[in-house]
Amino acid sequence: MDAPRAGEMAAPLAVRLRPASIQDLLGQQHLLQQGSPLARLIQGQEKHITSVLLYGPPGSGKTTLAKMIAHSGLRVFVELSAVSSGVTQVREVLEQAQKRLTSEAKETVLFIDEVHRFSKAQQDALLPGVENRWVTLVAATTENPSFSIISPLLSRSIVLTLRPIPDADIATLIDRALTDARGLNGEVTISAQAKDSLVRLAAGDARRALTYLEAAAGAASDEITAEVLGRAVDRVIENYDRDGDTHYDVASAFIKSIRGSDVDASLHYLARMLESGEDPRFIARRIMISASEDIGIADPGALGLAVAAAQAVALVGMPEARIILAEAVAYLACAPKSNAAYLAIESAIADLRSSKNGPVPPHLRDAHSGALRDSQVHAARESASYIYPHDSALGVAQQQYLPDALVGTQYYYPTTHGYEARVKTALEQIRKMLGKD
Repeated sequence: MDAPRAGEMAAPLAVRLRPASIQDLLGQQHLLQQGSPLARLIQGQEKHITSVLLYGPPGSGKTTLAKMIAHSGLRVFVELSAVSSGVTQVREVLEQAQKRLTSEAKETVLFIDEVHRFSKAQQDALLPGVENRWVTLVAATTENPSFSIISPLLSRSIVLTLRPIPDADIATLIDRALTDARGLNGEVTISAQAKDSLVRLAAGDARRALTYLEAAAGAASDEITAEVLGRAVDRVIENYDRDGDTHYDVASAFIKSIRGSDVDASLHYLARMLESGEDPRFIARRIMISASEDIGIADPGALGLAVAAAQAVALVGMPEARIILAEAVAYLACAPKSNAAYLAIESAIADLRSSKNGPVPPHLRDAHSGALRDSQVHAARESASYIYPHDSALGVAQQQYLPDALVGTQYYYPTTHGYEARVKTALEQIRKMLGKD
């Protein structure tokens, strides 16, 4: 990068280090492959560039990419914020862009941040400019465009989905910021623990990483330690290696606290993981597993709630995702517990692995199975024809379902906890009707 100009050092670190070329860009490599739409836009290979919707989490480079697209040719860059701009400002920009295109033959790139905050009327106001190419719209949103952007605008744009910046690239960005003349210019160093913690705290957000780094650098004399970083960002920086023992110990304690129905301990370990920069999607996956393994049919709604929480976390992101996770964790910790379904499938798998199986009973086989062309099998099927349970008064038909070698085997033993107590009572009656008791 070039040396900073006078006055530039007053800008925030994240602004000073914004890459000006595609070579300096970190992350989003899936969108920057040779010949991809985004690469062609940035490299100026498109004579008439297409309007673009950049969909991704905060700090993933949406504004940076917009400016790269704008500066790829002799284009005028105009930026609006959906938070503070209304229909009047949009129309003014479009009128100026139309005049500029007519009188100066200059194209205008209109960048709108947080475009999902625009109302339908405000988005409608953009359509004439986009359709007539008075402007090239580059809009950024953290919400799914399919739900937050009107269909006419979607159909006139390409949607590019950005991903959180990988941890390795965040680490590279920190190193670059420490040494670059536009950054901290070698004035401070950072310890390995503090750097690991900063990468975790960033959680894929490059802007957050640089903001925290700048705050810590201001509080450090010569080295940013974990203690200095903790004071600067008002966080307790724990030695929490996501690939090491601490990660697994805390995750294990989290699950065991939910299993043990200690809601307070469960929320403690949830907070500990979140404050240490754990990926909330990892936590959501653990919650879904716990809902099936430890709660099961004692509360069949637990899995649905856990799945809904995981989907909401993916859509909302941090920091609000902490509330969603807390709700799910509190529910699971307080729910009745049963591992009966987990034990049942483990027992069934163990039988299979010890070769306790056998052929499917003839009357249960597919009527179109090629095996039924064998006369002996066909005769066996006819002698023990399938009984359709729905034809029975109570919807249960007494007939053999398990292979011969497993007749009489039971895998599922319901508990008397929560909803599963009702299942246990019903299953006892069903097993009697099937002749199993």
